[in-house]
Amino acid sequence: MAEINKATLTEADIISKYLLPAIKAAGWDDLTQVRQEVKLRDGKVVVRGQMAARKKVKSADIVLYHKMGLPLAVIEAKANKHEIGKGMQQGLDYARLLDVPFTFASNGDGFVFHDKTNPAKLESEIALEDFPSPGQLWDKLCAWKGYTLAQLPVISQDYYSDGSGKSPRYYQLQAINKTVAAISKGEDRVLLVMATGTGKTYTAFQIIWRLWKAGAKKRILFLADRNILVDQTKINDFQPFGSAMTKVTGRTIDPAYEIHLALYQALTGPEESQKAFKQVSPDFFDLIVVDECHRGSAAEDSAWREILEYFSSATQIGLTATPKETETVSSTDYFGDPVYTYSLKEGIEDGFLAPYKVVRVDIDVDLQGWRPTKGQMDKQGNLIEDRIYNQKDFDRTLVIDERTQLVAETITNYLKKTDPMAKTIVFCNDIDHADRMRRALVNLNPEQMAKNERYVMKITGDDDLGKAQLDNFINPKKPYPVIATTSELMTTGVDAKTCKLVVLDQNIQSMTKFKQIIGRGTRIDDKYGKLWFTILDFKKATELFADPRFDGEPERVMVVKPADINNPDEGLGDIIDGTDPLPTDEPGDNDDPFAPGVDEQPGTYTTGSDGGQSGAGGQATGPLGGPEPGVSKYYVNGVAVSVIAERVQYYDADGKLVTESFKDYTKKTLLKEFATLDAFTKRWQAAERKQAIMDELAQAGVLWEVLQEEVGKELDPFDLICHVVYDQPPLTRRERANNVKKRNYFTKYNDTAQQVLTSLLDKYADQGVTEIETKDALKVAPFTELGRPLELAKKGFGGPKQFEQAITELEQEIYRHQEREQQSA
Repeated sequence: MAEINKATLTEADIISKYLLPAIKAAGWDDLTQVRQEVKLRDGKVVVRGQMAARKKVKSADIVLYHKMGLPLAVIEAKANKHEIGKGMQQGLDYARLLDVPFTFASNGDGFVFHDKTNPAKLESEIALEDFPSPGQLWDKLCAWKGYTLAQLPVISQDYYSDGSGKSPRYYQLQAINKTVAAISKGEDRVLLVMATGTGKTYTAFQIIWRLWKAGAKKRILFLADRNILVDQTKINDFQPFGSAMTKVTGRTIDPAYEIHLALYQALTGPEESQKAFKQVSPDFFDLIVVDECHRGSAAEDSAWREILEYFSSATQIGLTATPKETETVSSTDYFGDPVYTYSLKEGIEDGFLAPYKVVRVDIDVDLQGWRPTKGQMDKQGNLIEDRIYNQKDFDRTLVIDERTQLVAETITNYLKKTDPMAKTIVFCNDIDHADRMRRALVNLNPEQMAKNERYVMKITGDDDLGKAQLDNFINPKKPYPVIATTSELMTTGVDAKTCKLVVLDQNIQSMTKFKQIIGRGTRIDDKYGKLWFTILDFKKATELFADPRFDGEPERVMVVKPADINNPDEGLGDIIDGTDPLPTDEPGDNDDPFAPGVDEQPGTYTTGSDGGQSGAGGQATGPLGGPEPGVSKYYVNGVAVSVIAERVQYYDADGKLVTESFKDYTKKTLLKEFATLDAFTKRWQAAERKQAIMDELAQAGVLWEVLQEEVGKELDPFDLICHVVYDQPPLTRRERANNVKKRNYFTKYNDTAQQVLTSLLDKYADQGVTEIETKDALKVAPFTELGRPLELAKKGFGGPKQFEQAITELEQEIYRHQEREQQSA
């Protein structure tokens, strides 16, 4: 039997014929410890205009596991024509994502072994038959991590599996494994920071499941400050706990259950009789998971902190997307530095979170201010204080009807131009503003309202009808409501996967709150075509994207003196965000399902449970320079208001917002791949089918339809690139086709072949190069009049293979003229 020529084998052959046999021979279980083609990222979404495409991502060739959820090593293979260690750098990237110390690269001749546990010799070459066993790698990893024998039963505890094959994403694996390892080591305060939409609750479930099943933690409390967070958790991620789980209601902790889900408000209150947590002993719970721990409970003087302090002997895990660092509140002071952080930027780069484009709308009165005439009264007959009112005043202390109308018109026009049924959240300054915005949007959308009166709904804490529609807004299967006007209610805890438009007409100064609001749009839902979202910003809120704290380390703010509260421009957002929500009067099942997520302290200017200012009747009070006592706001109309600028910005590769056309983006992307025109031309001509290279470039984010819209629909993709990226004068498809005809190129073919090729060339001129590459090219007129495809291929070219060759030559002729021009130039 002839020996296999290894040099001719593909990468897949090398894996199946050499690597897998070597791995199995070393004792690895093919079913439970070896996975092939492990996709670690989803592929970043690139957006321009109304188009989006995912970049293509590679998969790890082989990942080896101690057991499911506990990866040990990555193996990256290459064809034998490559050097044995060629795949090492790629493998190391995957190993970093999986947090494993072992990486192997191979071309089938042996392995290059990268071993982080052996700094004396990081990389060595080993024979195929010397591949290490599972036990060898596990022992090395345990020694490297410093695991003790007492820790191993907890660390090795199985993940929950529903049998569907669903496994945690790489960053969830890291978060779960690092948390379980920290707790098994005896750490009793653990902080996990994960961007909104990255599956914090699922991650928490797997942590709890493994600790519970291992017997390391027997009674567990999951704490949240909003009903929707508790209910979503119980119904969705925590459902496998089944009958061992309960939700605390009626201020009663039932010791018969092991997993308890509770609102802070259901466990405590200002009166001693409301402190239900004292029904059980301080050592009753041995694990407490605090959801959205940046709110309330992190503050030392919080009414809710007493729950955590009462159960201080329990291990406590804090979960947040936005760790709060102010002088009065610090998530890290209480929980310690995060054991793991997964940021919004990482989520977008990996393709797990939706990127955004920002449309900044500048309104003239916002930028120039508005001043009443001497003695001017508002609509209710109140004398308006004579001063210049600016963007921070509008809808807070002074309402201009025309401004509200203009914002509503801009939102409506945007939806009409893009998708009138795109789920939209409009963040207003308070409930009054949300009411007026709803009314303006209703009047601007009579056709949509006629189809369904829930097209626009106010969803705020004071409105039972609106709150009742929240589940429908969140549900991708329910088309209505489409537009929700709100202020605070929907800033957190609203898992609106299909939200495509986030409108900011609210003064936002708190970075924590800004991150939470942006998080309403960052979820991806491929099934419903939600890959990205738009932020329509009327209040310059998106300037916070440029703040280093947006996706970097949170910074402490200065200590604020009481007098500073009189200045609304100095750190007020952090002052407001730093105080503690007061528990509701009647907690338990009958409490407001959306407890205050921001602060509600009488006597200062703050927002209530849904943004109505505190004080009598939710009105602005005293020291911020608002209207006189007894007047909530000034209301005026008859003011000329107009949009003076509109700017579109996109999220770029560095996590910054850039104002660039798609031409700029394409140029930047292509020059990374092909530094010169010559390099691109050679690659284009070498491609047997141009569709292949077009698909490749589309995966890198080059959206042909958008580029054609910007540059010219009559241009060939080749000319689009040459013109946009390399500044070459372009030829239209028609010009290219005519050049081929002038060269008498077809004379070497018989009459039938000439007819076919001439028609194909005309088809190229009309529709593009991909139309002549398709297998069905000869199945439509005018070719059907000449004969059947097979018959034409035989009669004109001698057979299908020769026809394929003729197509390749035709494409070379189409692009030959450009090459000649470049050479002569």
